[in-house]
Amino acid sequence: MKIKIDIMRPLQSILKTLLRKTTFFVAFSIFGISSAYAQTPWPKAQTIRFIVPFTPGSGTDVIARLLANRLAETLQTSIFVENKPGAGGTIGAGIVAKAEPNGYTFLITSSGHTVNPSLYTSLPYDTLKDFSGVTSLVELPNVMVTSPSAGYTSVNDLVTKAQASPGTKNYASAGNGSATHMNAEKFRVAAKINANHIPYKGTPDAITDTMAGRVDWFFSPIVSALPLIKDGKLQALAVGTEKRSPVLPNVPTTAEAGVPNSAYTFWVGLFAPSKTPRKIIDQMNQSIITVMKEPQIVAQLNKLGAEPILMSPLKFDQMVKVEMDSNAILVKESKMVVN
Repeated sequence: MKIKIDIMRPLQSILKTLLRKTTFFVAFSIFGISSAYAQTPWPKAQTIRFIVPFTPGSGTDVIARLLANRLAETLQTSIFVENKPGAGGTIGAGIVAKAEPNGYTFLITSSGHTVNPSLYTSLPYDTLKDFSGVTSLVELPNVMVTSPSAGYTSVNDLVTKAQASPGTKNYASAGNGSATHMNAEKFRVAAKINANHIPYKGTPDAITDTMAGRVDWFFSPIVSALPLIKDGKLQALAVGTEKRSPVLPNVPTTAEAGVPNSAYTFWVGLFAPSKTPRKIIDQMNQSIITVMKEPQIVAQLNKLGAEPILMSPLKFDQMVKVEMDSNAILVKESKMVVN
């Protein structure tokens, strides 16, 4: 019998606050754009859409809502956070790639955005040509979690058992090509284990099945797993980053736990359609940097285990290109396929 566990409940205080403060609109007009630019400065009190290509409650979604709340006040407009999950984030990304480049539609996605060109053979967009980077936002560590009932005492214990029974263990991800998938693949390759990838529609579903013991491990965004770790419903074996997380100081990195060359950086960033006017991109960049440096925002990010990583649009575009090249190598080495 399948046990249903509401993993959103531990995040209730965060999500309720963000959802309550975020203004939602069903529809808005994007007509008459070109002539309006010359007459009224952006954003003209017109609603801005942040498309998040993952489910509500995912790490990317939580960061998007936290930013949207304060940024809307700074820009003196409304920001509508819209979830368009599926296909490793490519559905939501495709919507933004085809959107009018008018400064009213943006993509907030994860580092998995740089993986998809190597993983999907027929993307409905060109990752480099159809998007302009605005800025990266945060680095958000993944934490390797298992069910307390699974019996894994450490990363070394898990690796030993997986190596002893090739092909019998399985690991979850929030979808093919997602940052959680890439973190798991980098760990699997470095640990030299043969295990089965189980992609889910999003982080909440992956966590639910991990808690229930239906999958052996999951590299979850720390913001999603932290309340459940504290409640004893998930067991944290390691964090997937190069350094330990301040919110889980006693949890080692995967490298410290005995698996070198396994670190993976999970970032969240904001993109615009490629032909969006440079003036709008620069204004959005500066507004975000100002908001993300505010003490109250920094404090909220610290509680989530997220570290701000802010940069210019040019530098962000350059980072994306470098990561696309390195991820292409990882996809090939790990023999990743879309399930």
